Amino acid sequence: MNPRGEPLLWVQLLGLAALPAELLLAFLLLAGADPGRLPGLERLLCWALGGLLPAVFFWRRPPDVWSLLLVQIPGRGRRELQRRLNVLQSPLAVKLAGGAGALLLLPIVWLMDDYAGLATALSPLGGSSRLAGLLITVPLLALCLWQWEQLWQSIWLLSRPEAFVVAAAERGFGADGPGSERLSLGLPLLLPDPLVLPQAPADRHGAGDDPSMIPPEQQTEEQQGTALDEQIP
Repeated sequence: MNPRGEPLLWVQLLGLAALPAELLLAFLLLAGADPGRLPGLERLLCWALGGLLPAVFFWRRPPDVWSLLLVQIPGRGRRELQRRLNVLQSPLAVKLAGGAGALLLLPIVWLMDDYAGLATALSPLGGSSRLAGLLITVPLLALCLWQWEQLWQSIWLLSRPEAFVVAAAERGFGADGPGSERLSLGLPLLLPDPLVLPQAPADRHGAGDDPSMIPPEQQTEEQQGTALDEQIP
């Protein structure tokens, strides 16, 4: 019942590397056109649609940790450990961390749009309208928030001790899948095998005090020496 043996939890940690790349792409998209007459209002609307609205939705239906957005582990094919971890995911602390990510997106969007003019020549939307750039940036911000939620959920689950996982009951998770309380997106194609973790070496402390731990060859030599001592008059 060691959650560190689940490979998909480690894959979700790659979101830590994907987030900067996604934000860089959003920066280049915003650089495709000059700000309009009300740039502050445009930024607020972009953040509200791409950050605030998904955050409210994820609060009600947290992303399923076994989903990679395009593919997922099917509900009927999940192991007992995965079912127990489903019960443990999305506690209040993780939900608050997800909400904090939505709040962090607002100053990030504001700063990116302020300095977007420096990358106008590199923008893939060069010469396009401002509205097109904002509309394409909205789903990218929602993707950043999805990665943020999955990252914190994976860190939470990987840090749980085995005793904590063993004590978890399988409430709220039936044989058909995670249920309506979690957002599980993607095709049910993933069936990864658990990782083989190295076993801790056996404790050898005090082995010298236990006669049964003496190697057989050494015991034979000691018995022969005792027999020779008895034969000498």
